[in-house]
Amino acid sequence: MFTPLNWLLGLFSLDIGIDLGTANTLVNVRGRGIVINEPSWVAIEKSTRKALAIGSEARQMVGRTPANIVAIRPLRDGVISEFEITQAMLEYFIGKAHEQSLVPVPRPRVVVGIPSGVTEVEKRAVYDATISAGAREAFLIEEPMAAAIGAGLPITESRGSMIVDIGGGTTEVAIFSLGGIVISRSIRVAGDEMDEDVIQYMRSKYNLLIGERMAERAKIECGSAFALPEERTFTMRGRNLITGLPEAVELSSIELREALSTSVQIVIDTIKDALEETPPELIADLMESGICMAGGGSQLAGLTERVADDVNMRVWLAEDSMTCVARGAGRVLEDYDNLRRVLVGLERGSTHH
Repeated sequence: MFTPLNWLLGLFSLDIGIDLGTANTLVNVRGRGIVINEPSWVAIEKSTRKALAIGSEARQMVGRTPANIVAIRPLRDGVISEFEITQAMLEYFIGKAHEQSLVPVPRPRVVVGIPSGVTEVEKRAVYDATISAGAREAFLIEEPMAAAIGAGLPITESRGSMIVDIGGGTTEVAIFSLGGIVISRSIRVAGDEMDEDVIQYMRSKYNLLIGERMAERAKIECGSAFALPEERTFTMRGRNLITGLPEAVELSSIELREALSTSVQIVIDTIKDALEETPPELIADLMESGICMAGGGSQLAGLTERVADDVNMRVWLAEDSMTCVARGAGRVLEDYDNLRRVLVGLERGSTHH
Protein backbone atom coordinates (compact mmCIF):
# COMPACT_ATOMS: atom_id res chain seq x y z
CA MET A 1 0.00 0.00 0.00
CA PHE A 2 1.35 3.44 -0.96
CA THR A 3 1.76 5.90 1.89
CA PRO A 4 4.04 8.97 2.15
CA LEU A 5 5.98 7.15 4.91
CA ASN A 6 6.57 4.09 2.69
CA TRP A 7 7.66 6.38 -0.13
CA LEU A 8 10.14 8.17 2.14
CA LEU A 9 11.44 4.84 3.50
CA GLY A 10 11.91 3.62 -0.06
CA LEU A 11 13.78 6.80 -0.95
CA PHE A 12 16.23 6.52 1.92
CA SER A 13 16.17 2.80 2.64
CA LEU A 14 19.12 0.58 2.02
CA ASP A 15 18.34 -2.25 -0.41
CA ILE A 16 20.88 -5.03 -0.11
CA GLY A 17 21.42 -8.20 -2.15
CA ILE A 18 23.54 -10.85 -0.40
CA ASP A 19 25.21 -13.90 -1.87
CA LEU A 20 25.64 -15.87 1.34
CA GLY A 21 28.18 -18.30 -0.02
CA THR A 22 30.01 -21.23 1.55
CA ALA A 23 33.36 -19.75 0.49
CA ASN A 24 32.66 -16.00 0.10
CA THR A 25 29.91 -13.58 1.09
CA LEU A 26 29.20 -10.74 -1.33
CA VAL A 27 27.03 -7.73 -0.52
CA ASN A 28 25.46 -5.60 -3.25
CA VAL A 29 23.93 -2.24 -2.25
CA ARG A 30 21.46 -0.57 -4.60
CA GLY A 31 23.09 2.32 -6.42
CA ARG A 32 26.60 1.40 -5.25
CA GLY A 33 27.17 -2.11 -6.59
CA ILE A 34 29.29 -4.73 -4.78
CA VAL A 35 30.56 -3.12 -1.59
CA ILE A 36 31.73 -6.24 0.28
CA ASN A 37 33.40 -9.40 -1.03
CA GLU A 38 34.93 -11.28 1.86
CA PRO A 39 35.57 -14.94 2.79
CA SER A 40 32.77 -16.59 4.83
CA TRP A 41 35.07 -17.28 7.78
CA VAL A 42 34.58 -16.44 11.47
CA ALA A 43 37.20 -16.80 14.20
CA ILE A 44 35.58 -17.64 17.53
CA GLU A 45 36.70 -18.14 21.09
CA LYS A 46 36.15 -21.83 21.90
CA SER A 47 34.75 -21.46 25.42
CA THR A 48 32.33 -18.53 24.87
CA ARG A 49 31.75 -19.05 21.09
CA LYS A 50 32.10 -15.29 20.75
CA ALA A 51 33.11 -13.99 17.29
CA LEU A 52 36.58 -12.41 17.43
CA ALA A 53 37.19 -11.80 13.72
CA ILE A 54 35.02 -12.05 10.60
CA GLY A 55 35.76 -12.23 6.87
CA SER A 56 39.27 -11.62 5.51
CA GLU A 57 40.77 -11.17 8.97
CA ALA A 58 39.36 -14.55 10.12
CA ARG A 59 40.54 -16.23 6.90
CA GLN A 60 44.11 -15.15 7.63
CA MET A 61 43.90 -17.05 10.94
CA VAL A 62 42.93 -20.43 9.43
CA GLY A 63 45.35 -23.11 10.64
CA ARG A 64 47.31 -20.54 12.64
CA THR A 65 45.18 -20.01 15.74
CA PRO A 66 46.18 -20.64 19.38
CA ALA A 67 44.38 -23.42 21.27
CA ASN A 68 41.56 -21.22 22.65
CA ILE A 69 40.56 -19.80 19.22
CA VAL A 70 39.16 -21.63 16.20
CA ALA A 71 38.45 -20.30 12.69
CA ILE A 72 35.35 -21.87 11.13
CA ARG A 73 33.04 -21.51 8.17
CA PRO A 74 29.46 -21.24 9.51
CA LEU A 75 28.03 -22.46 6.19
CA ARG A 76 28.56 -25.89 4.68
CA ASP A 77 27.38 -26.86 1.21
CA GLY A 78 25.50 -23.58 0.92
CA VAL A 79 23.44 -24.05 4.10
CA ILE A 80 23.78 -22.78 7.66
CA SER A 81 25.55 -25.23 9.96
CA GLU A 82 26.25 -22.72 12.78
CA PHE A 83 23.20 -20.47 13.28
CA GLU A 84 24.49 -17.94 15.86
CA ILE A 85 27.81 -17.56 14.07
CA THR A 86 26.09 -17.02 10.69
CA GLN A 87 23.89 -14.41 12.35
CA ALA A 88 26.98 -12.63 13.76
CA MET A 89 28.60 -12.73 10.30
CA LEU A 90 25.48 -11.32 8.60
CA GLU A 91 25.19 -8.63 11.28
CA TYR A 92 28.79 -7.64 10.64
CA PHE A 93 28.39 -7.44 6.85
CA ILE A 94 25.01 -5.63 6.97
CA GLY A 95 26.44 -3.22 9.55
CA LYS A 96 29.49 -2.61 7.37
CA ALA A 97 27.27 -1.82 4.35
CA HIS A 98 25.20 0.49 6.59
CA GLU A 99 28.29 2.40 7.78
CA GLN A 100 29.19 3.18 4.17
CA SER A 101 25.86 4.92 3.43
CA LEU A 102 26.06 8.71 3.26
CA VAL A 103 22.85 9.44 5.20
CA PRO A 104 21.39 7.68 8.25
CA VAL A 105 18.89 5.16 6.90
CA PRO A 106 16.38 2.78 8.51
CA ARG A 107 17.06 -0.93 8.69
CA PRO A 108 17.62 -2.40 5.21
CA ARG A 109 15.52 -4.63 2.97
CA VAL A 110 17.62 -7.68 2.16
CA VAL A 111 17.46 -10.35 -0.55
CA VAL A 112 19.57 -13.44 0.16
CA GLY A 113 20.54 -16.10 -2.40
CA ILE A 114 20.01 -19.72 -1.29
CA PRO A 115 20.78 -23.04 -3.09
CA SER A 116 17.77 -24.43 -4.97
CA GLY A 117 17.88 -27.81 -3.24
CA VAL A 118 17.50 -26.61 0.37
CA THR A 119 14.76 -27.78 2.75
CA GLU A 120 12.09 -25.60 4.39
CA VAL A 121 14.05 -25.75 7.67
CA GLU A 122 17.22 -24.53 5.94
CA LYS A 123 15.29 -21.71 4.22
CA ARG A 124 13.79 -20.66 7.55
CA ALA A 125 17.27 -20.62 9.14
CA VAL A 126 18.57 -18.16 6.50
CA TYR A 127 15.45 -15.99 6.82
CA ASP A 128 15.60 -15.91 10.64
CA ALA A 129 19.35 -15.19 10.66
CA THR A 130 18.83 -12.26 8.24
CA ILE A 131 16.02 -10.73 10.32
CA SER A 132 18.02 -11.26 13.55
CA ALA A 133 21.01 -9.58 11.91
CA GLY A 134 19.03 -6.35 11.53
CA ALA A 135 17.07 -6.54 8.27
CA ARG A 136 13.71 -4.69 8.12
CA GLU A 137 12.44 -7.16 5.54
CA ALA A 138 14.07 -10.37 4.30
CA PHE A 139 13.44 -12.13 1.00
CA LEU A 140 14.97 -15.34 -0.33
CA ILE A 141 15.85 -16.09 -3.94
CA GLU A 142 17.19 -19.32 -5.42
CA GLU A 143 20.83 -18.88 -6.42
CA PRO A 144 20.48 -20.03 -10.04
CA MET A 145 17.65 -17.50 -10.52
CA ALA A 146 19.73 -14.70 -8.94
CA ALA A 147 22.79 -15.72 -11.01
CA ALA A 148 20.72 -15.69 -14.23
CA ILE A 149 19.34 -12.20 -13.45
CA GLY A 150 22.86 -10.99 -12.55
CA ALA A 151 24.27 -12.45 -15.78
CA GLY A 152 21.58 -10.68 -17.80
CA LEU A 153 19.84 -13.81 -19.14
CA PRO A 154 16.35 -13.22 -20.63
CA ILE A 155 14.60 -15.39 -18.01
CA THR A 156 11.18 -13.71 -18.37
CA GLU A 157 10.99 -14.42 -22.13
CA SER A 158 9.44 -17.54 -23.66
CA ARG A 159 12.75 -18.72 -25.14
CA GLY A 160 14.83 -20.96 -22.93
CA SER A 161 18.06 -20.00 -21.21
CA MET A 162 20.42 -22.03 -19.04
CA ILE A 163 22.86 -21.30 -16.24
CA VAL A 164 25.45 -23.39 -14.40
CA ASP A 165 26.46 -21.66 -11.14
CA ILE A 166 29.48 -23.29 -9.47
CA GLY A 167 30.09 -21.88 -6.01
CA GLY A 168 32.16 -23.08 -3.07
CA GLY A 169 29.68 -25.59 -1.65
CA THR A 170 27.08 -26.23 -4.35
CA THR A 171 26.74 -26.40 -8.12
CA GLU A 172 23.37 -25.19 -9.40
CA VAL A 173 22.15 -26.08 -12.89
CA ALA A 174 18.90 -24.48 -14.08
CA ILE A 175 16.94 -23.98 -17.30
CA PHE A 176 14.52 -21.05 -17.44
CA SER A 177 11.54 -20.01 -19.49
CA LEU A 178 8.77 -17.43 -18.90
CA GLY A 179 10.27 -16.26 -15.60
CA GLY A 180 10.32 -19.71 -14.00
CA ILE A 181 12.70 -22.64 -13.54
CA VAL A 182 11.75 -25.51 -15.88
CA ILE A 183 14.51 -27.95 -14.87
CA SER A 184 16.92 -27.58 -11.96
CA ARG A 185 19.66 -29.64 -10.37
CA SER A 186 21.55 -28.82 -7.18
CA ILE A 187 24.55 -30.90 -6.15
CA ARG A 188 26.92 -30.50 -3.24
CA VAL A 189 30.00 -30.80 -5.42
CA ALA A 190 31.75 -27.52 -6.21
CA GLY A 191 34.93 -25.56 -5.39
CA ASP A 192 35.38 -27.11 -1.93
CA GLU A 193 35.17 -30.65 -3.33
CA MET A 194 37.80 -29.74 -5.94
CA ASP A 195 40.13 -28.54 -3.17
CA GLU A 196 39.47 -31.76 -1.26
CA ASP A 197 40.32 -33.78 -4.42
CA VAL A 198 43.70 -32.02 -4.60
CA ILE A 199 44.38 -32.72 -0.88
CA GLN A 200 43.54 -36.44 -1.33
CA TYR A 201 45.63 -36.69 -4.52
CA MET A 202 48.73 -35.27 -2.78
CA ARG A 203 48.17 -37.57 0.18
CA SER A 204 47.79 -40.78 -1.83
CA LYS A 205 50.40 -40.10 -4.54
CA TYR A 206 53.10 -38.18 -2.65
CA ASN A 207 52.34 -38.88 1.05
CA LEU A 208 52.18 -35.11 1.41
CA LEU A 209 49.68 -33.49 3.77
CA ILE A 210 48.69 -30.04 2.50
CA GLY A 211 46.20 -27.49 3.82
CA GLU A 212 42.98 -26.23 2.20
CA ARG A 213 44.53 -22.88 1.30
CA MET A 214 47.46 -24.52 -0.47
CA ALA A 215 45.05 -26.76 -2.44
CA GLU A 216 42.93 -23.75 -3.40
CA ARG A 217 45.96 -21.74 -4.52
CA ALA A 218 47.13 -24.64 -6.70
CA LYS A 219 43.65 -24.97 -8.25
CA ILE A 220 43.44 -21.23 -9.04
CA GLU A 221 46.99 -20.80 -10.34
CA CYS A 222 47.56 -24.11 -12.08
CA GLY A 223 44.33 -26.14 -12.16
CA SER A 224 42.41 -26.82 -15.37
CA ALA A 225 39.63 -28.95 -16.81
CA PHE A 226 40.99 -29.04 -20.37
CA ALA A 227 44.48 -29.35 -21.85
CA LEU A 228 46.30 -26.02 -21.50
CA PRO A 229 48.13 -24.42 -24.45
CA GLU A 230 51.20 -24.45 -22.23
CA GLU A 231 51.32 -26.82 -19.23
CA ARG A 232 52.61 -25.32 -15.98
CA THR A 233 53.95 -26.46 -12.61
CA PHE A 234 53.14 -25.49 -9.02
CA THR A 235 55.19 -26.05 -5.85
CA MET A 236 53.13 -27.83 -3.20
CA ARG A 237 54.37 -27.32 0.37
CA GLY A 238 53.26 -29.48 3.28
CA ARG A 239 54.28 -32.20 5.70
CA ASN A 240 55.53 -35.59 4.60
CA LEU A 241 53.33 -38.18 6.31
CA ILE A 242 56.12 -40.74 6.55
CA THR A 243 59.01 -38.63 7.83
CA GLY A 244 56.81 -36.03 9.57
CA LEU A 245 59.08 -33.32 8.14
CA PRO A 246 58.29 -30.37 5.84
CA GLU A 247 58.57 -31.11 2.13
CA ALA A 248 57.97 -29.37 -1.19
CA VAL A 249 56.74 -31.22 -4.28
CA GLU A 250 56.67 -29.83 -7.82
CA LEU A 251 53.27 -30.70 -9.32
CA SER A 252 52.46 -30.36 -13.02
CA SER A 253 49.16 -28.95 -14.31
CA ILE A 254 48.57 -32.36 -15.99
CA GLU A 255 48.61 -34.08 -12.57
CA LEU A 256 46.42 -31.35 -11.11
CA ARG A 257 43.91 -31.86 -13.93
CA GLU A 258 43.86 -35.56 -13.08
CA ALA A 259 43.25 -34.69 -9.40
CA LEU A 260 40.31 -32.42 -10.29
CA SER A 261 38.80 -34.76 -12.88
CA THR A 262 36.35 -36.53 -10.55
CA SER A 263 34.55 -33.36 -9.43
CA VAL A 264 34.65 -31.85 -12.92
CA GLN A 265 33.07 -35.02 -14.36
CA ILE A 266 30.27 -34.95 -11.73
CA VAL A 267 29.44 -31.35 -12.71
CA ILE A 268 29.39 -32.27 -16.42
CA ASP A 269 27.20 -35.34 -15.76
CA THR A 270 24.74 -33.11 -13.85
CA ILE A 271 24.56 -30.71 -16.82
CA LYS A 272 23.95 -33.64 -19.18
CA ASP A 273 21.30 -35.01 -16.82
CA ALA A 274 19.42 -31.67 -16.88
CA LEU A 275 19.65 -31.46 -20.68
CA GLU A 276 18.30 -35.00 -21.07
CA GLU A 277 15.08 -33.96 -19.32
CA THR A 278 14.68 -30.66 -21.17
CA PRO A 279 11.74 -30.38 -23.63
CA PRO A 280 12.92 -30.37 -27.30
CA GLU A 281 11.63 -26.80 -27.96
CA LEU A 282 13.82 -25.49 -25.17
CA ILE A 283 16.80 -27.55 -26.38
CA ALA A 284 16.45 -25.77 -29.75
CA ASP A 285 16.55 -22.39 -27.91
CA LEU A 286 19.58 -23.43 -25.86
CA MET A 287 21.47 -24.49 -28.99
CA GLU A 288 21.12 -20.87 -30.14
CA SER A 289 21.75 -19.10 -26.83
CA GLY A 290 24.24 -21.55 -25.28
CA ILE A 291 24.97 -22.29 -21.62
CA CYS A 292 26.04 -19.49 -19.27
CA MET A 293 28.58 -20.37 -16.55
CA ALA A 294 28.64 -18.33 -13.33
CA GLY A 295 30.16 -18.49 -9.84
CA GLY A 296 33.77 -18.57 -8.67
CA GLY A 297 34.18 -22.29 -9.46
CA SER A 298 33.36 -21.75 -13.13
CA GLN A 299 36.57 -19.72 -13.49
CA LEU A 300 38.62 -22.94 -13.46
CA ALA A 301 40.83 -22.75 -16.55
CA GLY A 302 39.44 -24.62 -19.57
CA LEU A 303 36.13 -25.51 -17.87
CA THR A 304 33.92 -23.76 -20.45
CA GLU A 305 35.82 -25.50 -23.30
CA ARG A 306 35.51 -28.87 -21.55
CA VAL A 307 31.74 -28.50 -21.00
CA ALA A 308 31.25 -27.28 -24.60
CA ASP A 309 33.18 -30.29 -25.88
CA ASP A 310 31.16 -32.74 -23.78
CA VAL A 311 27.63 -31.38 -24.37
CA ASN A 312 28.14 -30.22 -27.95
CA MET A 313 26.87 -26.68 -27.31
CA ARG A 314 28.25 -23.17 -27.03
CA VAL A 315 29.31 -22.42 -23.44
CA TRP A 316 30.28 -18.97 -22.20
CA LEU A 317 31.44 -17.42 -18.94
CA ALA A 318 29.28 -14.64 -17.49
CA GLU A 319 30.89 -11.25 -17.13
CA ASP A 320 32.31 -10.92 -13.60
CA SER A 321 30.97 -14.42 -12.91
CA MET A 322 31.82 -14.39 -9.21
CA THR A 323 29.39 -11.54 -8.43
CA CYS A 324 26.38 -12.74 -10.49
CA VAL A 325 24.28 -13.98 -7.53
CA ALA A 326 24.84 -10.81 -5.46
CA ARG A 327 24.11 -8.54 -8.44
CA GLY A 328 20.98 -10.53 -9.34
CA ALA A 329 19.72 -10.47 -5.73
CA GLY A 330 20.18 -6.70 -5.66
CA ARG A 331 18.43 -6.23 -9.00
CA VAL A 332 15.28 -7.95 -7.67
CA LEU A 333 14.69 -5.07 -5.23
CA GLU A 334 15.43 -2.48 -7.92
CA ASP A 335 12.73 -3.97 -10.15
CA TYR A 336 10.60 -5.42 -7.35
CA ASP A 337 7.20 -5.15 -9.12
CA ASN A 338 8.36 -7.18 -12.13
CA LEU A 339 10.65 -9.62 -10.36
CA ARG A 340 8.94 -10.32 -7.02
CA ARG A 341 7.50 -13.60 -8.33
CA VAL A 342 11.02 -15.05 -8.55
CA LEU A 343 11.39 -14.81 -4.76
CA VAL A 344 11.10 -17.98 -2.70
CA GLY A 345 8.17 -18.29 -0.27
CA LEU A 346 8.31 -20.13 3.04
CA GLU A 347 5.55 -22.57 3.84
CA ARG A 348 4.91 -21.11 7.30
CA GLY A 349 3.91 -17.62 6.19
CA SER A 350 5.56 -15.43 3.60
CA THR A 351 9.22 -14.41 3.44
CA HIS A 352 8.45 -10.95 4.75
CA HIS A 353 6.32 -9.32 7.39
